[in-house]
Amino acid sequence: MSVSQEHPPGAVWPGVGGADEDTGDLIGYGATDVARFVPEPPKNPQRTPFERDRARILHSSALRRLGAKTQVLGPSSDDFVRTRLTHSLEVAQVGRALGQALGCDPDLVDAACLSHDLGHPPYGHNGEQALDVVAQSIGGFEGNAQTFRILTRLEPKTLDSTGRGVGVNLTRAGLDAVAKYPWTKGEGPGGPAGRSANKYSCYEQDREIFAWMRTDAPAGRRCLEAQIMDFSDDVGYSVHDVEDAIALFRMDPALLADSAEIVTLVDATRSWYGGSMSADTLGAAWERLVRQPFWIRSYSGALADAARLKNLTSQLIGRFISAVAGATREVFGYGPLTRYDADLVIPEQTAAEIMVLKGAAVRYVMAPREHEPVYLRQRTELFDLADVLLEAGGRHLEPVFAQAWNEAADDAGRLRAVVDQIASLTDTSAQAWHARLCGMLSAF
Repeated sequence: MSVSQEHPPGAVWPGVGGADEDTGDLIGYGATDVARFVPEPPKNPQRTPFERDRARILHSSALRRLGAKTQVLGPSSDDFVRTRLTHSLEVAQVGRALGQALGCDPDLVDAACLSHDLGHPPYGHNGEQALDVVAQSIGGFEGNAQTFRILTRLEPKTLDSTGRGVGVNLTRAGLDAVAKYPWTKGEGPGGPAGRSANKYSCYEQDREIFAWMRTDAPAGRRCLEAQIMDFSDDVGYSVHDVEDAIALFRMDPALLADSAEIVTLVDATRSWYGGSMSADTLGAAWERLVRQPFWIRSYSGALADAARLKNLTSQLIGRFISAVAGATREVFGYGPLTRYDADLVIPEQTAAEIMVLKGAAVRYVMAPREHEPVYLRQRTELFDLADVLLEAGGRHLEPVFAQAWNEAADDAGRLRAVVDQIASLTDTSAQAWHARLCGMLSAF
C-alpha cells in the first residue's frame, strides 16, 4: 500500500488529532506541527521533535556536501572564502538568534536555516541555471525545490510502508520552515507567467508530501520560521559576502567614499536586484552605514584591520536582528510568535541597508565573474555530464540514482534521476566526474 493510499484525500493525516510525538515543553506548537509524514515514536523523551529535526539535518550527507560547493567564490579559490556549508552555519546562527527573540523554537529555525541551501548544485547559481536548461522538458530545476526533494525523497533515512524513501522525515513545521516559496511551479504569485514560474519550492513529482506539509496553511503564505530563515539568508549574503570581498581585496572600502563610485554601486544593485528601491533610498542607506562608528575605512590585511573587519560583520548582524525583532514585536506583541501567528516586519531602512550591501557583493565579486571563462567552462561541464549520463543508460549513476533510473516509468523519470545525480555533486566531484566520463561521449 502506498502512502497516498494510506492517507487518501480527506483522511486524517499522521499526527492530526493524535500526534506521533509529544510536543513536550514546546510553547506555541501543537500536535499538527510536530507530526511526521511517516509516524515515528519518540526515541528519546529528553529531546523535542524539533531537536530531532535539527540533528537529522546535521548528520545528513547533503549538508556535508555543501562544504565543497560554491557560495560566491569557488571553494578551491582561496582557503578563506565561505562555502555553502559555512554560509549555512552562519545563517543558522543569525536565524536562531532572531527566532529566540521572537519566541519561535530555536531548534526549528536552526534546522530550517541549515537546510535552506541543500538543493544547490555544484557551481552555485551558475550550476542552477545550467541544470534548469537540462531539465526544461521535465519542469525545470530550482534549488529550493531540490532542497524539498532531498528532505522528502533523496536523503537516505526513512522509508514508507512500500519501501519508498521519504527523506529525513522532518516534522510538518520543520518542512514548512524551509519552504521559501510555498507553492509548486507557476501556482504562486502571478501564476504561470509570474514570479512563481521561476521560484518555487516543489516539483510536480513531489506534490504529495508538499500538500501534506501545507495542511491548513494559508495559501501562498510563508510561516514565520520560513520568513526568519529567508531574512537570515539575506543577512548572510549581505554581510558575509562583503566581508569576503574586502578580505580578498576585491572591494576597497576607501574607494567607497567617492560619490561617483557610490552611484555605480547603487546602479549595480538596482540592475541586479530590480528597481523596487529607488536610487535615492539605496544611496541614503549606504550613507547611513558608512557613518556608523564601526564602519571600516580601509583594509590592509594586517591584524588590526582584520579585527575591525570582523567587528564590522558582528555589528551589522546585531543591527539588523535588533531592528527586525523590535519592529515585529511592536506590531505583534511580546508573547511567543510561531508559525502563522505573525509575519516578520522588516523596516524599510533595514531592507535598504541589506540590499545595498548585497549590491556591493554583486558589484565587486559576482558581476565581474559572470564574464570569466570559468563560468562558461562550468556550465559546459554540467551539460556534458548530462549528455554522457543519459547516453550511458544509467550505468554511471550512483546506486541510489541508478535505482531511480531503473524504476522510472518513462524518459522524464530517467532524466530526473540524472539531474538529481548531477545536483548532488560538489564542485570538486563534478570536475572529477567530467574528467573521468566525458572522454566517453564518442563511445556511445
